[in-house]
Amino acid sequence: MTPKTVLVTGASAGFGAAIAAKFADNGWRVIACARRAERLAELVDRFGRDRVHTAAFDIRDEATMRAALDALPEGFRDIDVLVNNAGLALGTAPAQDSDLAQWRQMIDTNVTALVTLTRLLLPKLIERRGAIINISSISGTYPYRGGNVYGATKAFVTQFSLGLRTDLHGTGVRVSNVEPGMAETEFTLVRTGGDQAASDKLYKGAHPITAEDIADTVWWIANLPAHLNVNRIEMMPVSQSAAGLQIARND
Repeated sequence: MTPKTVLVTGASAGFGAAIAAKFADNGWRVIACARRAERLAELVDRFGRDRVHTAAFDIRDEATMRAALDALPEGFRDIDVLVNNAGLALGTAPAQDSDLAQWRQMIDTNVTALVTLTRLLLPKLIERRGAIINISSISGTYPYRGGNVYGATKAFVTQFSLGLRTDLHGTGVRVSNVEPGMAETEFTLVRTGGDQAASDKLYKGAHPITAEDIADTVWWIANLPAHLNVNRIEMMPVSQSAAGLQIARND
């Protein structure tokens, strides 16, 4: 049987790298996309060029994205699953103290780039009766101090996923939204500008979700029978739960 093909964004680290490795290790062809070519090359070294094709570009650059898709080798053109994983959080300040440039970067990456790539691949995914798996976050449901625009972008991803399900009704294309809670990857390092101490403090003793946990979940969703769709799946470590509402007191 011809192997199926998955395209994974943000595949150079964290969830994306684990997802790409999970699919490649199980015989799929993987298109691994990210900015850091040297990180992507590690996947090729591990699995070979017949199993992994890399595309190094900034997902915010639509022209480069289109060029990368046009340049896909023949064996990687029939994409069965799109995993929209690329995304980031920047800054922890409340809205009134936030950096507007960071807000724009989160919107451009988490929203604009995601919808652009999805739209470009929809014809092929419909043709293949494929699947779209979006990586959102519990931040799109549960607000927290400093989450402002990051949480809003993930709420968009969640609603966009539901909208896609509606529009793709009858095409056979499945759409799923994965919403992780606390997970230990490079996420906090990126968010804090490389503050390792802050990252270590956040995850210490919490037994957070791992990248491999998310890879296993995405793999399970992608390999469900064609008549089943997981609309949304919310995941937290057992140590995490919704903390409740805040109350500001005068005394």
